[in-house]
Amino acid sequence: MTAPRNSVPRWAWAEIDVGAVAHNVETLLGLVAPAQLWVVVKADAYGHGAVTVARAALAAGATGLCVALTSEGVALRDAGIDAPVLVLSEQPPEHAAVLVAHDLVPTVYSAAGIDALAALRYEGLPVHLKLDTGMHRVGADPDDVSALVERIVGCAPWLRLDGVFTHLAVADEPEDAFTAAQLERFDAALATVERSVARSQVHAANSAGAIAHPAARRSIVRAGIAVYGISPGPQLDDRCAELRSVLSLKARVSFVKRVAAGERVSYGLLHRFAAPATVATVPIGYADGVRRSLFPGQDVLIGGRRRPIVGVVTMDQLMVDCGDDDVAVGDEVVLIGAQGGERIRAEEWAVRLGTIGYEIVCGIGARVPRVVVGEPS
Repeated sequence: MTAPRNSVPRWAWAEIDVGAVAHNVETLLGLVAPAQLWVVVKADAYGHGAVTVARAALAAGATGLCVALTSEGVALRDAGIDAPVLVLSEQPPEHAAVLVAHDLVPTVYSAAGIDALAALRYEGLPVHLKLDTGMHRVGADPDDVSALVERIVGCAPWLRLDGVFTHLAVADEPEDAFTAAQLERFDAALATVERSVARSQVHAANSAGAIAHPAARRSIVRAGIAVYGISPGPQLDDRCAELRSVLSLKARVSFVKRVAAGERVSYGLLHRFAAPATVATVPIGYADGVRRSLFPGQDVLIGGRRRPIVGVVTMDQLMVDCGDDDVAVGDEVVLIGAQGGERIRAEEWAVRLGTIGYEIVCGIGARVPRVVVGEPS
């Protein structure tokens, strides 16, 4: 008989601190009040576990959630979460009935998207209209806003324009004037909306916008990466000092051996030991999101000390140089997180890999069990 996936304990896991989620939500609410905070839990809450994070965030004072896909919203509803859930982009027309059946808030920015929802003849369905103010990914051109608003209003009583929003492209670069230009375009478009619709929710700020651009804080703030305790970008690191990392990536030493000076290790034999060393094997690898290119240069924590990864990271395992220290099978290894007085952050990996903290935590694979720790709000 086959055991259910993740039911067999593994010597590699990610700890999700729901107390840190609560702390970060409360910290952000204190910053953006009186705006509401809607927490972005797309991509399984950036790899942290959407249902776990959603429950902790709502308990701490968040009032809504945001996802990227219809299926992500359905999963929240199936878990019993009844808070507002906004699907951040226009979904395929065939998703319309599923969106309505699960009480999800659709985003629209085309005539076809509006018509697909109106065709269901579901009275009072709230929709949010997304505007493209300069990022040029998705959203309605500001020149088309008047016609789209008229189309939504003309679909009464089936549709109701409940929100208008945009997305900021460079909010993590506080000195870039493009954010102010985006907000100017957004406000000009809003004036058109308000001529046809008396009241609707307005939102523009992502995590970076919420932290660095007070003018972007409207009736709602959509916070993603900051809720997970990760800086939206290097220029905002100092403004994120009060946030707490939610995810720690840990494992246990699975094998220990002594190697002689001159020996080499792992595929390609790219690392040569200059002196005799104790090598610890750790059962986690690139299939779990620990990228091959973390060698050379990246450390892990064992016994409260930084120790270098040596040799190429393999699919399921990596090796660590522990020098002459005593290390035993079963000892805890911290890849991201704290041990003793040392800490390794996701942002450290991001700098080494030439990417951003978002990609690091999203890249931690599904076969790494998520273990909930801490106390919720």
